[in-house]
Amino acid sequence: MGYALQAVIAGDEVLHAASREVPGSRVVPLGQGLSLMPMTDEVFDAVTDGSEVADLGFWKLPGGFDTLLAQWSAAGAVAYVEAEYFGGIGEQRAAVWADGSLALGPLDEPTRKRFARAVSPISQALRRLGARRSLGEDEFDAVGLSRHRDTSDWLSDGF
Repeated sequence: MGYALQAVIAGDEVLHAASREVPGSRVVPLGQGLSLMPMTDEVFDAVTDGSEVADLGFWKLPGGFDTLLAQWSAAGAVAYVEAEYFGGIGEQRAAVWADGSLALGPLDEPTRKRFARAVSPISQALRRLGARRSLGEDEFDAVGLSRHRDTSDWLSDGF
């Protein structure tokens, strides 16, 4: 079974306010005061400005969306994350914008900073957004990102 995610993650209030600018967007509550906006085809079409995609290495980051993420981050840190796995093999990529500019990443490889085990790019981004892990879990699991296996599955939770 695979796992695929393309989404914007931010604090509940920040993401709800930002999503009002995006026709067809859905905001889904995660844990720890964070929410997720799945990057659906409809959202992609609503936020692209038709320009060339910034060289950040993401698979589904619309042209010009990095500029919009930077604008949204003036109200609070905002992450764009992507993951794709099948049979335990795959990759993640994450970046965080804060105070109007790129603040972290883009990250595409786990790092070992102060921890015995590697920390995934998405967990690093979530930590930058304020997520905290408990013993035996990472930030990814702590906020509930393992709840669904595909980006489109999150739409059933949205409001």
